Amino acid sequence: MIKFDLEVDATSLHCPLPLLRLKQALVAVEPAQIIKIIATDPAAHLDIGVYTEQTGHVIMQIIQENSCQIFYIQKNPS
Repeated sequence: MIKFDLEVDATSLHCPLPLLRLKQALVAVEPAQIIKIIATDPAAHLDIGVYTEQTGHVIMQIIQENSCQIFYIQKNPS
């Protein structure tokens, strides 16, 4: 299990709300800190994947548990 600094519950939210919650969380943490976001939207991995690639944030791990996707995302250190 990865140690995280902030947890975001985006369960029951549909696109693009999980991504918007992630963006809000990224403002609240310092560079290199880790956010855990839990989403049930099946397309969340697409939105979050493209966003992190474009912004330099790092998806450290994705875990699939039943209908939930759990992402551990490290904020861009620069």
